[in-house]
Amino acid sequence: MFSTWLDGVGSLTRDQRRKAFMVVALREADDDSDWTASDAADEAAMPEAPAVIATTLGDEVRNRAVPPGLPMSADGKVAALAVAAGRRVETRGCPHCDAKDVRPWGRAHGLPRYRCTDCRRTFNALSGTSLARLRHKDRWPDQARALMTGESVAAAASRCGVAYTTAFRWRHRFLVAPALDKPTRLNGIVEADETFILESFKGRRADLPRAARTRGGKPAKAGLSAEQIPVLVARDRAGATIDAVLPKLDRVSVTAVLSGVVTPANQLCIDGGKAIAAFARVGGIPYHVLPKPGGPKPGAPELHINNVNAYHSRLKEWLRPFHGVATKNLSHYLGWRRTLEAYDHIKDPSQWLNAALGSGTYQQITL
Repeated sequence: MFSTWLDGVGSLTRDQRRKAFMVVALREADDDSDWTASDAADEAAMPEAPAVIATTLGDEVRNRAVPPGLPMSADGKVAALAVAAGRRVETRGCPHCDAKDVRPWGRAHGLPRYRCTDCRRTFNALSGTSLARLRHKDRWPDQARALMTGESVAAAASRCGVAYTTAFRWRHRFLVAPALDKPTRLNGIVEADETFILESFKGRRADLPRAARTRGGKPAKAGLSAEQIPVLVARDRAGATIDAVLPKLDRVSVTAVLSGVVTPANQLCIDGGKAIAAFARVGGIPYHVLPKPGGPKPGAPELHINNVNAYHSRLKEWLRPFHGVATKNLSHYLGWRRTLEAYDHIKDPSQWLNAALGSGTYQQITL
């Protein structure tokens, strides 16, 4: 049977051979994936995601030419997911070799596919993102809304109509890219200070180094101790924010986070913490040590760390309803809070889809 099919290839026209090759390439891509037969059947039965997730992305997207083959929603706007993912392909090219020259290559599983002219591998618009191979694309806007409102995993599961474990997995898959969406440079006066968050092994069922706590719990020791995890936050007066979980509160760790982001062109305001002061001194960065708790410097009311202290307060108050955040996931929650601050005036779930695809506030600037 196969030999007969091969013998007949020579009698095909050029267009027929091209179509046959495309079908074979798409089939090969499906075989290379780790999808099960039931997953593939579920995806095939699912409404096409771009037609379901129909949300306006603003003037820039509305004015963008519609890529060939993308469906239109009933109101004539390009579907949010397809546009956001297509923009990623346009700006970043092939996820396998980073080449920019890619060509449309049919459709599969509700999304357009592309083929790289350099490495000749095929991919879809979600390949290389944290959302690749997630199911039920029609429910992703509900997950985005759950992130916008800071819902619990149980509430998000109810909103999206998925299992609790699925909602938890979706939460952290959606937060991978926002956790990395940080400014590469802060401008003007920069405020920097550290805060501390109680270490947590939430979700860990065995080999705990201490007795388990309930609903977040309290530290065994008062004041600072090894139980408190240092978190560094630096903000400029425009609201651009960079933060990080520090392995240790010392100059080396601070330098790893702020090197190149805060430069001698800035004016750094701190409260006298030795690690940040040492970073500034070694880097030749002008810095101002402010009287505790960080109020304005006498004679210079513009020099203070009130903004970063207020950010610390908002962060901890926002974390409180989660009743403890696993330290291994803390960077995701920092990115979640940072994105909420950046999108505070925007109530459009498509912005969260963009952020989850790697086109967040600061990543868009560097594309």
